[in-house]
Amino acid sequence: MKIRVFIADDHQMFREALGSLLGSADDLEMVGETGNGLEVADKVNALRADLVCMDINMPGMNGIETTRRLRQNNPIVKVVALSAYADRRYVIEMLNAGANGYVTKAEASDELLRAIRAVAMGRTYLCPDVAGVLADTGLPTSPTIQHAPLSHREKQVAELVAKGLTSMQIAQALFIATSTVEVHRRNLMRKLGLRNAAALTRYMMSHDLLQN
Repeated sequence: MKIRVFIADDHQMFREALGSLLGSADDLEMVGETGNGLEVADKVNALRADLVCMDINMPGMNGIETTRRLRQNNPIVKVVALSAYADRRYVIEMLNAGANGYVTKAEASDELLRAIRAVAMGRTYLCPDVAGVLADTGLPTSPTIQHAPLSHREKQVAELVAKGLTSMQIAQALFIATSTVEVHRRNLMRKLGLRNAAALTRYMMSHDLLQN
């Protein structure tokens, strides 16, 4: 079954170029397009798209807010952000909004096809330009971000670390030994490819994993 892709970008020529690119792939199908952020949700739902290639700068509603609303109302639909910018702020805002991948327009050829396929399989994908920009934030910087699944306990520990609790405080909260917390913390860092608690906090925020 082909991956049904919708293109949201305010430049018609760019949409046409992406349409040709998608048409060259046997496993992808362009099902619709728009240049206005306000039209995205209705068209995506009507056309039963699996994935949206989302520009950040669009009239009506920008790609960040469009992504946020689309993912809140239809979390099954995946989003690959497309932008002329690899600026860290845009990347983090799009990831926080629910985007599953980020590709710069300068790399929107074979790189975009790889991103679409990876995201459709449930992975997060950052193109090399973006991965390089995020390298010093502590977020995983491999173009295709994959990690082993976290256990329930590891998720509990990760959330409490991200909220600023010490290992001793986490141990008291979860009624486990401090040494056990330290083991979970080391496993978390190894599985997620992170270096410290600050990086874990950014990871949790970027993937909307923090509970109120």
